Amino acid sequence: MKFEHLIEINDPLNPLIDTLSVEQVWRGLVLRAESPKLFVPHLDECQISERSDSGFSRRLRYGELVIEDKVVLLPQLQVRYAVAAQKDISASSLVMTIEMPDEHSLWVRFQYDDGHDAATDAANAMYDDFRRSAYQESDIDTIRVLRELAAEGRLDAGLLN
Repeated sequence: MKFEHLIEINDPLNPLIDTLSVEQVWRGLVLRAESPKLFVPHLDECQISERSDSGFSRRLRYGELVIEDKVVLLPQLQVRYAVAAQKDISASSLVMTIEMPDEHSLWVRFQYDDGHDAATDAANAMYDDFRRSAYQESDIDTIRVLRELAAEGRLDAGLLN
């Protein structure tokens, strides 16, 4: 299943939405990768290892389920999550990209790829409809939490703790 969608961050035609900077959105997306429990309440534990300038590895625990992934950071632009095949989990990816189509608009594009071929996707069509909906709701929640953190000043430079 390949799935993508956009969430609008800044809408110049809607004065009721607080405007966020690219830097705030970037810090929020990095915070989601480094401290996912702020964004995913049912996550039990996240351990970060192998940190470099371009990203890090993580070990996520949801009860008995453990998922290891790698996070690649392209500053001010993109956060990529890559899950290698492990036990009953197939390789998959999530890419979050900050997009600025003009100086007043700001969006985040979410792109999912579960690594399955077209035949598997066809066989899983009904299940994938539920997954797409769940992914979209999770991403909307991510932006909601990001907005709350920004309103509290927690995404301002030097205040990420």
